[in-house]
Amino acid sequence: MRAAKQALRERLLSRRRELGARELAEGAGALRDVLLADPQVAEAGTVACYVSVGGEPGTGPLLDELEQRGTETLLPVRLDDGDLDWARYTGAHGLAPAPLGLLEPQARPLGPVEVRRAQVVMVPALAVDRHGHRLGRGGGSYDRALTRLVGTDALVVALVHDTEVLDLPVPHERHDIPVHAVATPSGLRRLR
Repeated sequence: MRAAKQALRERLLSRRRELGARELAEGAGALRDVLLADPQVAEAGTVACYVSVGGEPGTGPLLDELEQRGTETLLPVRLDDGDLDWARYTGAHGLAPAPLGLLEPQARPLGPVEVRRAQVVMVPALAVDRHGHRLGRGGGSYDRALTRLVGTDALVVALVHDTEVLDLPVPHERHDIPVHAVATPSGLRRLR
């Protein structure tokens, strides 16, 4: 299973490296529009998201729009053990470089369980299949965060590029928690 996941990761990351700045910027704007057109996202009082880096689907325009609307937005802060803490997004000026090439909020961390307050949780993925199984980067950080959402009504949405919604099953293990929806620059789809 690990070998299958790693081979798929490598193929998807190779494709992402081929994306140009213009394509990424246009996709980020379209992704923002798609997400905010969904009533559950648009009406959420608290949203958990992340700061995209590299070839990931862009979250910058979405984060800025959520801030302008007054939506409380929680961003992950990676802990030394790989788990995720959460802090409020206070604007791009409040972000700082972090390990692994990430950008994280400088605001005071609120605790790993704060993600349970979010009505919508947007998670990164390299691919998602039509059953909601997502392929991450393999660190398990978001898998731990998703276990904290069990028993909540939070809508969990994986953000990917259009070509990363797969018809074939994504390799997954028993501990992998499926997402409820997938959002791409072309649209948002509920999966289960």
